[in-house]
Amino acid sequence: MPLDIIVVMDPIGSIKIAKDTTFAMLLEAQRRGHRLHYVAPGGLGLRDGHAEARVHPLTVQENPGHWFDLGDASQLRLGPGQVLLMRKDPPVDSEFIHDTQILGFAQQAGALVVNDPQGLRDYNEKLAALLFPQCCPPTLVSRDNAALKAFVNLHGEAVLKPLDGMGGRSIFRARAGEPNLNVILETLTNGGHGLAMAQRYIPEITSGDKRILLVDGEPIDYCLARIPQGDEFRGNLAAGGRGEGRPLSERDRWIAAQVGPEMKRRGMLFVGLDVIGDYLTEVNVTSPTCVRELDAQFGLNIAARLFDAIEARAAVAA
Repeated sequence: MPLDIIVVMDPIGSIKIAKDTTFAMLLEAQRRGHRLHYVAPGGLGLRDGHAEARVHPLTVQENPGHWFDLGDASQLRLGPGQVLLMRKDPPVDSEFIHDTQILGFAQQAGALVVNDPQGLRDYNEKLAALLFPQCCPPTLVSRDNAALKAFVNLHGEAVLKPLDGMGGRSIFRARAGEPNLNVILETLTNGGHGLAMAQRYIPEITSGDKRILLVDGEPIDYCLARIPQGDEFRGNLAAGGRGEGRPLSERDRWIAAQVGPEMKRRGMLFVGLDVIGDYLTEVNVTSPTCVRELDAQFGLNIAARLFDAIEARAAVAA
């Protein structure tokens, strides 16, 4: 039965379709005969307690010169028989939070929201990994610059990062005795007023920061290792990392088995785990990527797995 698939995303005209996971989802939904609707940026709202959105009918095509067409905009009440894909990139700022609250109204009215809006608010992507401390490297989250500095000195080398970044932005690698360590910490914590994270440096980053994708709690059999290039220590693709697909290791599968059931329980149908060496470093729930790269390297269709799960949940809710 065709569904109304309503996508909340960053401007569709600015995406790179060869790398865009949301685009892969839209192609698969359209292939299955579902109706696509694009929410205009800033288009979510509430009217008399009902969630609504300003939407355009959407069609997509695998054409780098012309990958989408939009119909005329209209106002649509959100509710039963609809699937809302919340695919806006971080930062998780007040506007993002407000949009998830509106999506919560849509969910209460009977729409299926992917991922669950409460989970999007609850799971900061850095802090969520610490729900599974057995999987993580030694980690400290603090506003106390002296405590963070002592952590670096204890472990000899650490990665320091803000809690709200993405794409490798504002991540520092620091060693004990680093002459700039004080100013790095002052910058990250805004002089001790904001939280920052310190993790023991994992040397295996040189072999790649692995992205493991979970669909309804189950891992895809391959991960994308994002390998730092040149003098860069960050593996993020946005920071110039090279993506190399690999089969999951036994440790990767163990980590996925630790995290997956809780993600499924909380309605997080599509999740990206970041794993360096043997350690979980982040749990990405807002707009996980790497589908297009893995599909291309291994002949997969990960979006089909996701839509199998979406259709199964939608059928139960109908």
